[in-house]
Amino acid sequence: PHRHTTGLTRREVLQVGYSGLLGIGLTGLLAKQSRAASTPAPQGGKAKSVLIVFLTGGPSHIDTFDVKPDAPAEIRGEFRPIATKIPGVPFCEHLPRFAARADKLAIVRSLSHPETNHLLATHHVLTGTAIPSGKFDQVASRNDWPNYAAGLDTLRPRNDGVPTGVNLPTFLVEGPLTWPGQHAGFLGARHDSWQVRQDPNLPNFHVDALGLAAGLGVERLSQRRGLLEQLDSQGDGAAKTFSAGPYADLQARAFTMLTTGKVAEAFEIQREPDRTRERYGRHLFGQSLLLARRLVQAGVPVVQANMGHVQNWDSHSDIFSRLKNDLLPPLDQGVAALLDDLEALGLLDQTLVIVVGEFGRTPKLGTQGKSKGIGRDHWARAFTGVFAGAGVRGGQVIGKTDKIGAFPTTPPFTPDDVGATVYHALGVDWDADIPDQFGRPVRLNRGQPIEALYTA
Repeated sequence: PHRHTTGLTRREVLQVGYSGLLGIGLTGLLAKQSRAASTPAPQGGKAKSVLIVFLTGGPSHIDTFDVKPDAPAEIRGEFRPIATKIPGVPFCEHLPRFAARADKLAIVRSLSHPETNHLLATHHVLTGTAIPSGKFDQVASRNDWPNYAAGLDTLRPRNDGVPTGVNLPTFLVEGPLTWPGQHAGFLGARHDSWQVRQDPNLPNFHVDALGLAAGLGVERLSQRRGLLEQLDSQGDGAAKTFSAGPYADLQARAFTMLTTGKVAEAFEIQREPDRTRERYGRHLFGQSLLLARRLVQAGVPVVQANMGHVQNWDSHSDIFSRLKNDLLPPLDQGVAALLDDLEALGLLDQTLVIVVGEFGRTPKLGTQGKSKGIGRDHWARAFTGVFAGAGVRGGQVIGKTDKIGAFPTTPPFTPDDVGATVYHALGVDWDADIPDQFGRPVRLNRGQPIEALYTA
């Protein structure tokens, strides 16, 4: 493109006209160019896929990866610390497999943001941006920011029959509340992730959306598509309406997926040997992570595996019983098998694995409202994320919290930084411009990649 004497392209000059609305003025554009010229690019960019293990509901950081054994009982809780492969860094006793693989993990203990509402926090973590004009329990809408798969699909579209994003095995919805951050938001439905809503551990697991209708083989499907194209070329109004716009794009992508079969085969989890399925665990967590691994093998760039149904980790009461019996053991088993398999298959070096929830839990134990039993409330000022693969330097802890796990004592990292890390790992300019619902350029992400993940 033609570059003016200011050093800006014509497109960037036009952006200045939006500065009042978007906060992108001439000074900001010049500063962005100056940073690009003077600041070395952070390491990363090695990932072909990102696999987000999402602990929906918000796990307690104090009862998992940021234990406080020297804190008072009402802070440290019931669990004992155990040694890990990182000298002097303990984990919770119910995460022995994580502890044995800690040399592959980077533990970021200083994640922080202000949203303690599940919906707002989930959107922030899964998109890397706070929900625009967010209010309490704001449900998903097409005004939301796009999730990572949608951002990638916009900047790097593909037509090889492999979707850019797949979410599994649950869709986060409860009654009238649909969690934002699960789709493409203002980028539109054509960039939405494919959604799986079935438990891969079920004996009859299959994904209807990826199969052909009874009696409709690939050859017959191709014939039907050819007929539709003939109707279009002859000017049939109904056919043109049917096949025009966003629907046509989705139709074409679905056709490619159905006829190539590459991703459809990934969902045939029954092909896995029984011993492999047992290593992951014959439960929702384990089989979802096994399915996620198969999707990574099939070339899906962004896979999100929700560990449980909506708010599964929302431990306002009976926290220790729920973590000990229902949540930590299957997570520990499934993620360990996932990391082992990715490494054995030569995929760990090109797959960024992130284990994170939307926030942590309050440092002090208590009884919340009418709940029975001891628990912890929502807490977003300090929580933990676990990173592995794709160039991440394992065996390290990044950031720290105070003696009770309430606040970071080192500079915090925000979900915006997590988002920048995701995009940069995939080789995408995290602060690139994308069009909003009105066609105006907006910055995809305003964070910075977490460089400490990759440096010694």
